[in-house]
Formats: sequence, C-alpha cells, structure tokens
Amino acid sequence: MAMLALIGTVLAVQANFYRVRLDQTFCLDLLDESGKTYSQFIDELLCTRRARLKKIGQQICVGDRVTIEEPDWHGKRGAISEVDPRRNLLDRPTVANVDRILLVFALAEPNLDPHQLSRFLVKAESTQVEVLLCLNKRDLVSDQVWDDWRDRLTLWGYPPIAISTYNNQGIEELAQHLQTGVTVVAGLSGVGKSSLINLLIPNLQVRVGEVSQRLGHGRHTTRHVELFALAAGGYLADTPGFMQPNLTVTPQELADCFPEARQRLAAGDLCHFNNCLHRRDEPDCVVRGDWERYEHYCAYLEEAIVYQQKLKNTTNADASVKVKDTSDGKQQQEPRLLKKRYRRESRRSEHQNLDYDEEQ
Repeated sequence: MAMLALIGTVLAVQANFYRVRLDQTFCLDLLDESGKTYSQFIDELLCTRRARLKKIGQQICVGDRVTIEEPDWHGKRGAISEVDPRRNLLDRPTVANVDRILLVFALAEPNLDPHQLSRFLVKAESTQVEVLLCLNKRDLVSDQVWDDWRDRLTLWGYPPIAISTYNNQGIEELAQHLQTGVTVVAGLSGVGKSSLINLLIPNLQVRVGEVSQRLGHGRHTTRHVELFALAAGGYLADTPGFMQPNLTVTPQELADCFPEARQRLAAGDLCHFNNCLHRRDEPDCVVRGDWERYEHYCAYLEEAIVYQQKLKNTTNADASVKVKDTSDGKQQQEPRLLKKRYRRESRRSEHQNLDYDEEQ
C-alpha cells in the first residue's frame, strides 16, 4: 500500500512540535473506544520532525511548506518528512515565504513619530517584499491631521490606509489586500495589531494590551509568531512589537530601501561615481536633495557602514588564513591556527595515571 503524503503550511512552532494546516480538509470515519463509527473533519495536525531532517540540520519555520507522512488520524499527529525550498525568510520575526509586510502604526496614543515610522519602513523594505502601511486610531484625530499625514506619507512612497479598530473604519478595505499569501503584521507595541487581527479573524480573541501612560507605548502581548488563516484566504502572522528594529543592510543596499531614492535613480540620470553612497559632500549625486527623509538616509548610512564592518570582521574571523605584516612592510598570508582549549584533566584520569606510575 502506498504511503499517504500530505502537503501543508506550518502555522506555529513550539518546542519540538509543529502545528501544520493541511491544504485540504479530510472527512474521516473513525472508531471511538466503544467501537462506534463517527465522522470527523481534520484540517490540522500536530507534527514532529523526522530524524533525517534533524540530522542534516534542516530547520522548520512558521510559513514553511512541508510534506507529512504516515498521519495518525486518531491522535491528529504526523511527521514532517520534507521542507519545500523557501521563497524568502524573514529573520526577525522568523517567518518563511512571506508575500507582504503590513506595517501598523497609530495616529494617536501613542503619537505617530516620523523617525520611528521611517526606521520600520526601511527595515521592512530590506526584506524585499511588498510593504503595506495602515494607520490605526483614525477616530482619535481630526480630518486635517489625517489629511496631513496621508499627503506626507504618500510623498514618502507609502499611501496609507486609515483604520480604526474602535469603530471598524477601513477594516473591509484593508482585508481586500490580504486575501492571498502570507502577511506579516508588524509595528510598535500598543498600536492595535492584536485588536486588528481580532477584527479580521472573528472568534480568535488574541490577547490585547494597553498603552502605558507613563512610557507612552504599549506592552508586548504577542510572545511568539503564529499564522492565522483568514476566511477569504491567505494567512496573517502576528509578531511581537518592537521599539527599535535593527537595520541589517549594507551602505550599497540602503538607497533601495527608500522609494524616494529609487525614484530618483530610476529617472535615467546616474550619479557621477559608480560607488556613490549619496552623502551630502559627494559631487553630482542625483539622490542627494531636499526630500524629507534624506536626513534619515544619512543617519542610517552611518549604521549601515558599521554593520558592513561587522560583517567583514565576522568573515575574517571565520577565514582559514590570516594576513600578517612582515618586517619589510609587505603582507603575507599564513594558516590560521586553531585555538587550543585548555581543560583540567578529570580526577579519574589523574588516579589512573597515578596507579600506572606505582606499577612501574
């Protein structure tokens, strides 16, 4: 009899177990303890990882597409035997095969900080997936405040969607953008990410936190990454809120994380130097200008330079050869010696050596 293989998506990872949603729902006739037949619909299995995958170091992440063999329908269990190649993998949070990032910020409580928002946008752009921006708590600000932010962010390259989890404003419009693929919801703590997910997926009841009056931001209510299936299709991934995401881009990649810079580079004109980093003092630079976020770009450029240096230091530390300066001012390569680990000899070994010496 051929082995039954199932295909599914990993919804959550907890310890050494993986909750997998199957691509199709199975209606099975099962026997209870008394021998009576009953029907049950099964679309999820709790799985472990095959020893072969563990042996080759294959990690399984939320969002992975996997193959399950020999399911135990009574226990709703299975074993993951294969992991499909990933289209992409986000590092923080760790989610595979992401189609878009839904960046959620609040217009008030906490107030919208353009520097924080810009940093999150650059981090999202560095993943090279679609970025969708929505601004929550529309009910707390005037029409003029909303119009100002909408026009300002549109110039940044991110026409925002106004929503309110209090009166459901804009929720249906936003849901239309999320009907396919995997969407990662990200943003500051306390901006209403969990409340938004509760509206998009009724009866889910994700834990909701409050904004601290003293600190001016929310507390973390999401502790781990999990995919939630949307009724109209697609998945949502709720992620823990962060105050300051790390920027992991090189200086050469940074300009691509700003739509304003991409627009200037795509206009046809090129910078005078091929390796131009678009600093204030570089001549004939087409990116440098009076666009609002250019100051943000310059600040992030310094971080990108430091990040690139760390990458070089890591590469040099892992290299099998090292460069050494000679007495005549030249450089030569030498094999890198492995560090010797000094460990105290065990007492049992010491006693064995003493016994051997006495016999001699």
